[in-house]
Amino acid sequence: MANIYKKKYPMAMPDGAEIVERQGRRIARWATSRGQVRTAEVLTDGRVQFVSDCWYIRYTDAEGKMQRRSTGCRGKQAAQQVLADAVAEVEKVKSGIITAKEKKVADHAGRPLADHTAAYLEHLGRKRVRGRKVTPRYCLNVKGRLKRVFDEASMRYLPDITREDTEKWLEKAEEAGLGPATRNEYLTSVKAFCNWAVRTGRLAASPVAGIGKADRESDRRRVRRALTAEEVGRLLDAARRRPIAMLARKTVPLPEEDKVGRSSWTYEAVTSENLDRCYHDGLQRLEGDPERRTRLERLGRERALFYLLAVSTGLRRKELASLTIGRLHFDAVPTPFLELQAADAKNAKAANLPLRADVVAELKRHLADRPGLPLDAKLFTRPPAIRVFDADLQAAGIPKCDERGRVVDIHALRHTFGTHLSAAGVHPRTAMAAMRHSRIELTMNLYTDPVLLDVAGAVEALPNFAGRHEAAAHGAATGA
Repeated sequence: MANIYKKKYPMAMPDGAEIVERQGRRIARWATSRGQVRTAEVLTDGRVQFVSDCWYIRYTDAEGKMQRRSTGCRGKQAAQQVLADAVAEVEKVKSGIITAKEKKVADHAGRPLADHTAAYLEHLGRKRVRGRKVTPRYCLNVKGRLKRVFDEASMRYLPDITREDTEKWLEKAEEAGLGPATRNEYLTSVKAFCNWAVRTGRLAASPVAGIGKADRESDRRRVRRALTAEEVGRLLDAARRRPIAMLARKTVPLPEEDKVGRSSWTYEAVTSENLDRCYHDGLQRLEGDPERRTRLERLGRERALFYLLAVSTGLRRKELASLTIGRLHFDAVPTPFLELQAADAKNAKAANLPLRADVVAELKRHLADRPGLPLDAKLFTRPPAIRVFDADLQAAGIPKCDERGRVVDIHALRHTFGTHLSAAGVHPRTAMAAMRHSRIELTMNLYTDPVLLDVAGAVEALPNFAGRHEAAAHGAATGA
């Protein structure tokens, strides 16, 4: 059974409708908000029988299921042609000319790419990776990447996604200055989308399956460096004192190009040159306000403790921010440790991280400032963001970027942890376990800064090959 029809359904009598008689039937006539005149038959209950503008088709598919859908056609002849095409496709599937899978792919090919992208993002919102749901921020990043690639490559439908066009976009992105790591993220998002389209029957095969990733090691745009032990000490000291030092900053005039409206001045930045002065002047200003001084001192100690834990455990910022008081085990035997739950770890694996005695002492002092807190209370009330970290770097006299272009950020503290493990002679396999890495290459290559390693000392530890050669030659000459 296959036919075309128009949907009919009752609706309330429109406001201001005029009732007229036509061939013995009562007809309502009214004007829409756009000024269009509409008519409909008046039913016995006072409502009107509304008829759709477009034609619909009804037919049985190859699996014997009744299908109903709009043709989008206002003309009857055009709607009949759409029905004929649908019936012809059903016959092709029944006769084996095309498969049901090919038919499904063909149906999806006519839908806008934006519809498929929206469905994919809904799938990501429900997806779980290592037992955890994908974050909304990740979904937002994927949405932005897909939209940029599809828009700039003029891809409007699924068949528009081709290997050639994707490679051209990646080439243009490279010419525009997009780094290898960023280009790989875009490519990964497009590949994941196409793989999902294959799994859901929207594509027969992924058109971008054979595109290789760029070599991110050949052109790394953001190379982090590890801090020396002396720099770590300066950073901790600056972090402790800067909240008080901020109170005694002097005002300085703004450059002409930075003036906006009536703003003509700003506060000076706290640097290694004025840190001592600002700190002592800040203490003097707080002499009559001990409560505020206590609060600022606690804030400085918390920031310093945050950095100390990062360089002594290798925890990432989000992992540190997730710690609660109940996860600290000071009385454990043989070594105190902190417990990282699987839900908070990047690799979704729980870990017990040993703590040094000096770190335990700082933790106990920090908790002594906050007595009576429940075990589920956060260890850090205000984890420092990158803006705060950069200000602490400046106060410590540590350049954000060195002469080689390497940068220092919060994650660089994890690099510092890994580098100093290697510098201390820790076995690579042990360092890998401490860093909670799955591959030793990651620990040794990416998270170990060779600049801080004693390569010269290692070379000096080699045997005296030249001396042994001379001794062997002397023995041969003397017949010994």
